Amino acid sequence: MWCLISPEISISQPAASAATIHGDMTTVAASTAAPRSLLDLTLAELERELVASGLSPTHARTLWRALYADMTTDLAEAPDYLPPLRRWLAAHLGDGRRFFIDAAEETANTASSDGLTRKFLFRLADGQTIETVLMGFKGRHTACLSTQAGCAMGCVFCATGQMGFVRHLRPGEIVAQVRQAELALRAAGHDGLRNLVLMGMGEPLHNYDAVMTALEIITDRRGLNIGPGRITISTVGVVPGILRLASERRPYHLAVSLHGATEEERSALVPASRRWPLAELMAACRTYFTQTGRRIFFEWTLIAGTNDSPTQAGRLAALLTGLDAHVNLIPLNPTGGFAGTATQASAAKAFQKVLQAAGIPSTVRQRRGIDVAAGCGQLRAEAK
Repeated sequence: MWCLISPEISISQPAASAATIHGDMTTVAASTAAPRSLLDLTLAELERELVASGLSPTHARTLWRALYADMTTDLAEAPDYLPPLRRWLAAHLGDGRRFFIDAAEETANTASSDGLTRKFLFRLADGQTIETVLMGFKGRHTACLSTQAGCAMGCVFCATGQMGFVRHLRPGEIVAQVRQAELALRAAGHDGLRNLVLMGMGEPLHNYDAVMTALEIITDRRGLNIGPGRITISTVGVVPGILRLASERRPYHLAVSLHGATEEERSALVPASRRWPLAELMAACRTYFTQTGRRIFFEWTLIAGTNDSPTQAGRLAALLTGLDAHVNLIPLNPTGGFAGTATQASAAKAFQKVLQAAGIPSTVRQRRGIDVAAGCGQLRAEAK
């Protein structure tokens, strides 16, 4: 049985080390605090760090631009830093110092035969690996990001759920995936990322605080500048996280994985439904819609003979009555730990026809990267 971790768990930030200021020079006192990644910091936090060392906030904005607009990979080589910033970097950044930069070392880069999808395997500082997918569409590119190593939710048809939970990702480890995708696009002569979907490894709302910090960094107009309206957060149905998104009026799109329209059907596929039952989940979705007025995307993996009948489509339509909903129908992608098969195209059309008759818009999701296990539900990395 998969262990469902409390959704309130968040990553604590390391305490700041003590410092003595001499003019614009900073001497860092000994500290037991663990080093932090610069990519963990919002611009406001970066400004506070530099101001505390006697530097002007202008230097923080210079550093921010280098990291997120210029995509500088080696800050020591940047030619236009003023002396105070150069001295701060020399004193604070690097091995044995207070700060580092998440590198997300690329250990594999696999292109799909579809010519539009590429899967990256990144090794993190502790040796753990995660996967990120870059997808090309006409005139745009989308990155599918991981928010955890592994996943505690245990969806039976999902490769990440089958590997179990390893750990949360820090904000910088999420941001580093975006930087790497941007660098890959620039190297290939493409425009930058247009859309982000948090649908890779992990449950984003189980790692809520780190995800929200990462998105604050990613959406900042002075850096990566990916608009909130182009970001989708996908959840298996972590009710406290959905309610928190609503109360905080977060401006991102919400996608909820349903896969079953009765408690019995859903809990057989999504063990998290035993923690947050379907009725409780739908009540949270209605609260979210009432408080935000935002459309909710519902994801439904179509599994032949399991959840793809017109009768089940009718139950789904009834469940969504009164919501501004859009259903994404996703033919099952194969994984080694699940024996189900994808719905036939004719059955998917029949399912969609029932939703259409009920006035609920839907899309049969385009399959991408299946041959390199880059499709929905196929991401998996070796646990360390």
